Amino acid sequence: MSQDGTDLFGAAAQDARGEVAGGVVPPLAVRMRPRSLDEVRGQAEVLRPGSPLRRLIEGGGGAAGALSAILWGPPGTGKTTLAHLVATAADREFVELSAVTAGVKDVRTVMDGAARTRDLYGRQTVLFLDEIHRFTKAQQDALLPGVENRLVVLVAATTENPSFSVIAPLLSRSMLVTLVPLTDDEVADVLRSAAADERGLDGAYALADDAREHLVRLSGGDARRALTFLEAAAGVADDSLAPGAERPDVLEVTLAHTEQAVAHAAVRYDRTGDQHYDVASALIKSMRGSDVDAALHYLARMLEAGEDPRFIARRIVIAASEDVGMADPTALQTAVAAMHAVAQIGMPEARIILAQAVVHNALAPKSNAAYGGINAAIADVRAGRGGPVPLHLRGSGYGGADRIAQATAAATGRGRAPSYVYAHDEPDGVAAQQYLPDDLAEGTDYYRPTDRGFEARLQERWRWLRERLGRG
Repeated sequence: MSQDGTDLFGAAAQDARGEVAGGVVPPLAVRMRPRSLDEVRGQAEVLRPGSPLRRLIEGGGGAAGALSAILWGPPGTGKTTLAHLVATAADREFVELSAVTAGVKDVRTVMDGAARTRDLYGRQTVLFLDEIHRFTKAQQDALLPGVENRLVVLVAATTENPSFSVIAPLLSRSMLVTLVPLTDDEVADVLRSAAADERGLDGAYALADDAREHLVRLSGGDARRALTFLEAAAGVADDSLAPGAERPDVLEVTLAHTEQAVAHAAVRYDRTGDQHYDVASALIKSMRGSDVDAALHYLARMLEAGEDPRFIARRIVIAASEDVGMADPTALQTAVAAMHAVAQIGMPEARIILAQAVVHNALAPKSNAAYGGINAAIADVRAGRGGPVPLHLRGSGYGGADRIAQATAAATGRGRAPSYVYAHDEPDGVAAQQYLPDDLAEGTDYYRPTDRGFEARLQERWRWLRERLGRG
């Protein structure tokens, strides 16, 4: 609205059906929702001619014409838009539920209504279920009969990996469509269309090139976010006019307007979804790869998204042992100290402590020898290798232990059980006796130190010990 109360948006104040909903102007992202496949930006691969999703939208014959779909992708990639197109392009009945608020009763009500619509009017029902990953197994089970019998065409949207969040029977009865973030050019095209289209800003605003680039960069491939930012920036441009000043026919939205409207870039990160695991994985792999700047970047993304700093600290502790190990044993000390400090201090100061631990991990020499050693030992145990504990290593703190050991030795043809040699009684503090079970006593070398960092200094000791123990 202008300062004199007139509608600056013109036709932009209308929703997708050309009407003002209750006198309230719908958000720009809603007004600009594509009404046909020709208006969809991005997703060229899944919407190519002849693709299952395109045939579903166009109502083509055959199995693909009525196959349910699970749309998996980040926010703002068109999941809701495609669901609407599935319904409207083939003149189907459309029902929308959100898994956040709906339950089994709501699903059954939809199924009953779908049966009536089919029987009375011969129309198929499209059920759009947003955030299906929030449905429990029992709630998802309630969808199966309607999907299997094609009473409804289910179009379910999720931002989480369906392999983990959707039950297998439902996955097997649906086609999985993976949506990807829009490219920068596609987002820029969305912004240009919104500025000119009568449903959008109707040419009342001109978006400066640097302002558009800023919005594209902040959107992260999310068309809805880009349009939301554009609408906010247009409002800032209106508010920046001097009191009583006449508004030009076309008001320029500058970089300063966009920066003021979006004072803080919303971080593309979902603490409970794929982004949670993707960004955490990127942090670990950046520390492992010794790229300290990348590691700090992913740490910042996690912190700015509100991630629990204790979760981050635990991951750093694991990395300090898994990836740095004995190449720099102090990395684990730093990480453990950081974990305890974070628990006591909290945010925002905890970011400093976490950053120190991340920097230490990233810059430290790397060795996964200890990690590989325990994995190899576990693999042998799971494979059934490793016989009885050698007699001289067995516990002796109970009555009759020596008698049992001697009887066992005699039964196995060893005569008498060897005596345990106390290592501290040896001049060099090393007792040369068998420690591994018989079937592993020869050729076992789970731990092999690298020549990196502190671990390089352990190699000589390691070789000497193996020779001293008779396993060189």
